[in-house]
Amino acid sequence: MTNVTPFPGDRRNASAPRFKLIPFDEIQTSPKPRYVVKGLIPQAGLTVLWGPPKCGKSFWATDLGLHIALDWDYRGHRVRGGPVVYCALEGASGYGPRLDAFRARHLADRHRDVPFYLVASPMKLVQDQPALVDAIWNELRGENPAVVFIDTLNRSIGGSESDDRDMAAYVAAADAIRDALGCAVVIVHHCGLDTTRPRGHTSLTGAADAQLAAKRDAADNITVTVEWMKDGPEGEMIASRLEPVAVGFDADGDPITSCVVVAVDGPFRKQSSGRSLSDRQRLALEALADAAIDRGTPPPASFGLPPGLTVVRTDDWRSKIYARGDLDREAKNPREDFRRLRNSLAARGLIGERDGLVWRAAA
Repeated sequence: MTNVTPFPGDRRNASAPRFKLIPFDEIQTSPKPRYVVKGLIPQAGLTVLWGPPKCGKSFWATDLGLHIALDWDYRGHRVRGGPVVYCALEGASGYGPRLDAFRARHLADRHRDVPFYLVASPMKLVQDQPALVDAIWNELRGENPAVVFIDTLNRSIGGSESDDRDMAAYVAAADAIRDALGCAVVIVHHCGLDTTRPRGHTSLTGAADAQLAAKRDAADNITVTVEWMKDGPEGEMIASRLEPVAVGFDADGDPITSCVVVAVDGPFRKQSSGRSLSDRQRLALEALADAAIDRGTPPPASFGLPPGLTVVRTDDWRSKIYARGDLDREAKNPREDFRRLRNSLAARGLIGERDGLVWRAAA
């Protein structure tokens, strides 16, 4: 018998296809809600909430999580509520008074179960992700949580925030939680000396579906800004303040106090100096951050820049952009493409340049 070699497209010996191809005419926008908190937390997505240490971001995240658990709208944003799991890996001892303060302010006249669960055990997300998923399934008896908060990345990474492999493994572990539980995952993270971006490797922000920036303003308010949203508007700023609440007395008879989060003037939209960043501009800034990690140095004293900024050679930035594939090195005029991209960022005040060096400036 003559051997027959199947030609491309010959299906006689093929098994069931692994991949499903959806025809153009069948691809439609679904009207189903795709959020946990509309405009803030995408459904089954990864959200990064970042800011300086002690800026109030954990207070704000806890308040948001409790509203989700109670199925209460949040500052004018619709909420699709459900169980919330909050992994408090920094300052876990303070969460008892914090939750007591919320109870006293919001639940004093209500007797109801609140599906909000605290995890205070130390964890390394990459290694402990399967055990965390099992614990959540067992406690919720198969019900999907709405959100799992990880607070903070630093206390749960088990490696280097600046290492691309460690961060990629961390993101994969967060994705595994999302996929196993069908929920949103919120990573609470710090910034470093560079206060214009989350600390560490940019693969975290590159994987995020939403990014929220928290800080304290001149009036000591906590402001949370929607820096970017994969499928939604950007630029909204939510202002809050912390209000002290007495929650009891300690063994010595001294009062125990904590704080609740209180709205300040409701949500408002941050004034923008222009249109949103293009994908190419955003990727170029990510490449600049990567170059700063790899080859960054303190700026010369003669530049008069604020402490904490890192500068890199413009050539190193350009090489990083090419290496990441953000610009095509084989294009007709790659240097001109880079020059236009660099000038567009400089015109918006997003980078500074001098003497062949470049740095990320505040937006």
